[in-house]
Amino acid sequence: MTSKYDAHSEAAAWTGIINNFTLAIFKGVVGLLCDSKALIGDALYSASEAAEGLSGKIQLPGFKEHSLQRERSVRSSKEGDPLLIIMFTVFLLMGALQIAISSIKQMSIGDVKAPAYMSGVTVVIAVALKEAVFQYQFRQSKKHGEELGRAFLETRRFSLYSSIAVLIGVFGSMAGGALGIEGLLYLDPAAGLLIACFVLWRGYRMVVTSIYGTLAQELQDEDAVSFVETVQRVHGVIMVQDLRAHEQGHYVTVEAKICVNPRITVIEAKDIANRAKALLMHRFSHVSDVNIHVLPYDPVYPYKSNHENSNTDMPTLLQ
Repeated sequence: MTSKYDAHSEAAAWTGIINNFTLAIFKGVVGLLCDSKALIGDALYSASEAAEGLSGKIQLPGFKEHSLQRERSVRSSKEGDPLLIIMFTVFLLMGALQIAISSIKQMSIGDVKAPAYMSGVTVVIAVALKEAVFQYQFRQSKKHGEELGRAFLETRRFSLYSSIAVLIGVFGSMAGGALGIEGLLYLDPAAGLLIACFVLWRGYRMVVTSIYGTLAQELQDEDAVSFVETVQRVHGVIMVQDLRAHEQGHYVTVEAKICVNPRITVIEAKDIANRAKALLMHRFSHVSDVNIHVLPYDPVYPYKSNHENSNTDMPTLLQ
């Protein structure tokens, strides 16, 4: 069940990345052909979303393992290569700056024209696809905890602003051209300027995260050792098979796999996982969510059971 959820989550992430890249190319080409600053700016914003999603998938080779004790390992997720992310972000920032300057120049000169009707069709298709993919990703994120769902909604906010801005800009300018209202023609370059500001802000955050995120990752490796030691103290946990700490802004989400006695019931195993989760979130205030996956311990008998009396005659292997 765990591997199934992980596969769905991975598929949702890659669906969002591919969708954003496709929309960026589609909107960018149509925006250039129809001379719509708002559509070109929205294409850059989709490209920035795709770049941010892809940065989390570009991993440095290998994981750092900590030899805490026999058969125990800790894995900490690595951020993408900062240099590659920064280089791509610089291109986005240059494009956004160019759109902002072009929009201001167009409005100051007064040489504004309504974009072609194809731009309106493109906006409707793009918004519909973006909303469909968002709903799919949001449902998948909620399966991994309410905190992840809320964090996903927070990142969605500026994307929604961008969609609203391009809708108002394109259709407002088209309406101005059809009705002969010159003031409405300025909505398209004005929306392009606003969306360019969104891209500049998003690019700034990506650069800052890439630079300072690596420093935070080194500290996170040390935290992972503390996480494992904390979980290991929970009564009923035989071994922490795997633990990963994912940094999300100022907070950390922890995903761990623990091994328990295969002879206990499902309810008892769930209770052990809940106690481990509660202990982690109580001891570490920066941990926003914890996912504990329970696995049966490799049945190499005999070994000690936490749910049996110590007076048993069976030989035991201490945890």
